[in-house]
Amino acid sequence: MITGKITANREAVIELEIIGSIQEKEKVEGVIDTGFNGYLTLPNDLISYLKLHLAGSRHVTLGDGNVVVLDMYFAKVLWHGQEKEVLVLRADGGPLIGMSLLYGNRVMLEVINDGNVTIDSLI
Repeated sequence: MITGKITANREAVIELEIIGSIQEKEKVEGVIDTGFNGYLTLPNDLISYLKLHLAGSRHVTLGDGNVVVLDMYFAKVLWHGQEKEVLVLRADGGPLIGMSLLYGNRVMLEVINDGNVTIDSLI
């Protein structure tokens, strides 16, 4: 089970360990974003620190309807105690956890200040 909290800003956050291309590791706090169908977004400084390898680019439609092209990278995350390969989009702001990473899981949110976030594997 993966656990997190609801923040005062009403964001569901969990801690996520990201493993780079040369086994560099970094723990980050990511916001669950059910409107994002990818795996994960990370800022440029963290992508550089982890020395992630470029996988290409992708057209992305933002929440405001604008379409942008974002670079995409390979990484691994520690998910339910196992390494899982994911595609990371480089984007400004803090890390976002998308529906592709959450696929195959039950996500439960107690949407109150300091409420619990729990993610259980269904597979």
